[in-house]
Amino acid sequence: MADTKDWTHDIIGCAIEVHRELGPGLLESAYEMALYHELMTAGRQCNRQVPMPLVYKGERLECGYRTDLIVEESVIVEIKAVERLLSIHEAQLISYLRLSGMHTGLLINFNVLQLRDGLKRMVV
Repeated sequence: MADTKDWTHDIIGCAIEVHRELGPGLLESAYEMALYHELMTAGRQCNRQVPMPLVYKGERLECGYRTDLIVEESVIVEIKAVERLLSIHEAQLISYLRLSGMHTGLLINFNVLQLRDGLKRMVV
């Protein structure tokens, strides 16, 4: 079984393929569906729009938070289609990692000319 570093490498490869095919300028939801399709085609276990409950003072609260993708039950992928990534986007991914108990996440902004400029790997 591969470790999460290998999985993030594979996820980034799939994201590059999606970006190569679609380019920048579409809605986040289009990139999410295309990346989901690409990951499934590559044989990766992947779930979309996974509910992320908040546990507050021991109570589980359904607040409507959803992660874009969870790959191999180990890596959270948050997809953006924005002019540039902001610290609030990083904070969102860190929060999702903490709420889920997972340690590795990818923040991918598809609204860039070269995808490497829109990638951020985070580990908590």
